[in-house]
Amino acid sequence: MPSEEPRRGAGRSAVIAVCVLVPAAFAGWLVWAGNGPPSPGPAPSAASPAGSAPESGDGKGGDGKSGDGKGGGKGPHAKTLPLAGRVVVLDPGHNPGNFRHTSEINRTVDVGTHRKECDTTGTSTDDGYAEAAFTLDVSRRARELLERQGATVRLTQDGDRPWGPCIDERARIGNKADADAVVSVHADGSGSGNRGFHVILPAKVRAGGADTTAITGPSRRLGESVKENFARSTGSPVSNYLGEGTGLTVRRDLGGLNLSTVPKVFVECGNMRDARDAALLKDPAWRQDAARGIADGVTDFLS
Repeated sequence: MPSEEPRRGAGRSAVIAVCVLVPAAFAGWLVWAGNGPPSPGPAPSAASPAGSAPESGDGKGGDGKSGDGKGGGKGPHAKTLPLAGRVVVLDPGHNPGNFRHTSEINRTVDVGTHRKECDTTGTSTDDGYAEAAFTLDVSRRARELLERQGATVRLTQDGDRPWGPCIDERARIGNKADADAVVSVHADGSGSGNRGFHVILPAKVRAGGADTTAITGPSRRLGESVKENFARSTGSPVSNYLGEGTGLTVRRDLGGLNLSTVPKVFVECGNMRDARDAALLKDPAWRQDAARGIADGVTDFLS
């Protein structure tokens, strides 16, 4: 569930965000597929340490040009891949270590239209499978699939920093990367009987430091593509409690969307407090299908 989601159900406390640069060439990485929380140490990486704040410059991979720098992996076969030269940011909702850093994540940050807590701990299933573990696993799986399509993929956090990043930093990571698409991965914490997934789109907001005017159109197209592919890949129904059967909701209160200057959506993959949804979310095979739905949605949007 989004760390800034006031209308969510039970099981919420304070939460996170994090930044990591992962090059397109790192397609063969094996993702963690267990049901417990990810190991606290950094995931293997051939690039700069995961979770570090973006350095100056867009860091999108060198293509030998002084131009936009989006052409990481410009080998002889890269041009045949559908996402060659594209940059995708995946934002695993909440950090597994947030619960140890309540003072840090409870401090407020400027989200453009108002101030909000830096993050929350996220929700969990009734038997303790954490949203933070789920979102990180699905994001890692989606990263591998997108890299196979030629994309340069960054995670806002890779389980490699003790807490965070905050809402505002998550947005900056995608903005500084000049990402072609950003997907924030979550799971909801609503009441039992509330089932299904939904995709959250940015509303048109122009106030304070927030201006989503330029991204609402492309973000909707991204969201529709993710919704269609997620449903096809997982077989899951759209939410029966939000979105009026469309699988889409529009929000103006989420700083992660309001501060974004690039196309961005949130996907709530299911409700962790419903027994049927929870069984799916805990299944590694279903999580692979969820990752494929997200990756295919991004690929279709960018292709």
